[in-house]
Amino acid sequence: MNNPAIEMRGITKSFPGVKALKSVSFSAYRGEVHALAGENGAGKSTLMKILSGLYRLDGGAVVVSGEERHFTHPLEAIRAGIAVIYQEFSLLPERTVAQNIFLGREPTRLGLIDHKAMNAEARRVLALFGSAHRIEPDTVVADLDVASQQLVEIAKAVSLDAKVIVMDEPTAALNEAECEVLFGLVDTLKKRNVAIIYITHRMREITRLADRVTVLKDGETAASFDHVPEPDTIVRAMVGRDIGDFYAAPATPQEIGDVVLSVRHAGNDRLKDISFELRAGEIVGFAGLQGAGRVALAQAIFGFLPFTEGEVLLVGNPALFTNPRDAIRAGIGLLPGDRKAEALVLMQSVADNGLLTSRALSGLAGKADATPFTSAEEMNKLLHDLDVRGGSFSQEIKALSGGNQQKAIVARWLALAPRLLIFIEPTRGIDVNAKAGIYHLMRDLARKGTAIMMVSSDLPEVLGAADRILVMRAGELVAAFSRGVSEADVMLAATGEEAVAA
Repeated sequence: MNNPAIEMRGITKSFPGVKALKSVSFSAYRGEVHALAGENGAGKSTLMKILSGLYRLDGGAVVVSGEERHFTHPLEAIRAGIAVIYQEFSLLPERTVAQNIFLGREPTRLGLIDHKAMNAEARRVLALFGSAHRIEPDTVVADLDVASQQLVEIAKAVSLDAKVIVMDEPTAALNEAECEVLFGLVDTLKKRNVAIIYITHRMREITRLADRVTVLKDGETAASFDHVPEPDTIVRAMVGRDIGDFYAAPATPQEIGDVVLSVRHAGNDRLKDISFELRAGEIVGFAGLQGAGRVALAQAIFGFLPFTEGEVLLVGNPALFTNPRDAIRAGIGLLPGDRKAEALVLMQSVADNGLLTSRALSGLAGKADATPFTSAEEMNKLLHDLDVRGGSFSQEIKALSGGNQQKAIVARWLALAPRLLIFIEPTRGIDVNAKAGIYHLMRDLARKGTAIMMVSSDLPEVLGAADRILVMRAGELVAAFSRGVSEADVMLAATGEEAVAA
């Protein structure tokens, strides 16, 4: 290899009471993807904020194209060819695509912004990624989906002639199809000789994209690989244990009980002739491509997008619910895929979030009198039993990590003693170690007799956590597998590339 595009040597950084980075070294070469992995709090973001000029280092050196640099402002890093694409995009939603790409650098003619030239140049940059036909320069950013907004961020970096692009958890808000689009963009950037620093928790993305891998743990370099090792090796460096320990042992035949949910020939305008059973004590994972109908199925069972035909039985009783309230009263709980938008009241306490549903159902919301169904004391005990961490349960829930927020939502449903719990994207936005906690919690709930339905776009997660896997395609159930099936077989069923008997 030639000289690295950027090199960080022995970087140290401290904050009051915390040594965030301890002599960390890192480099990235033109035309490669260097994955930076580690749990939340490992130091990844701090390291990149030093590279991008947001933080000043305490010790060490940042070298760009062979020259030591001392950035004091992000603009200096941008001028040096370093661009960062954060999880929270920096786009102005009310401006157009072209205006965002060239913000602060608008071409002018006779002292006025030359919109025609700006749109033409934006179209040229977008065309580098084969996207000119999909995104028009004069489209308002607020009208774009998340994947398209991310493409605009990348186009902005390319227009700045960035030699190094940092992507911070770029797939966090993307669906499966959008992830594939992003992977194609990364491949294009590599071919254009850009150095890409790719921050992620996801092993599949590392194995798909990376040329090298560096793992940070507790502010130090835990491991650095000049190749992409097996996922188990990366995880062991991140958390100190094997992937095999992540997933609890599967249910034994003795642990699987009677049928809890029976769906027979059910459907609506998005689902066709759905039939399956779910038993007490088991975890059933639903796999499929984005739009296959997995979430629609969960919502139909929960009464949010009701079935319009067929039969549904919950422990033998009719359960064609037309609203979530009736489903909840019957013993069904649902954890949505977007915790912050759909499940949490961020400004309320941890305990109050745990009590939201039980208080609403009891009719005591806002009243001072308490029962075990709605008391903070009982909820605090439940939160403690679930090992929800992060200080007092009276603090705002927004202060908790993603894993602990998810446990608080589980506590909300356990207060109602559900027969069936539906998890949609159970570990989205949660770091690797916390994921293991969620998997073991799901298994503990199953062993206590709860039936678990898991919908996840993370196929390795489905294969590792579920006792059975049901595959959906175009609103239909097309295949059923036992634990131990290969990822390839599930994907063949999900894509329809090969007929698989259900």
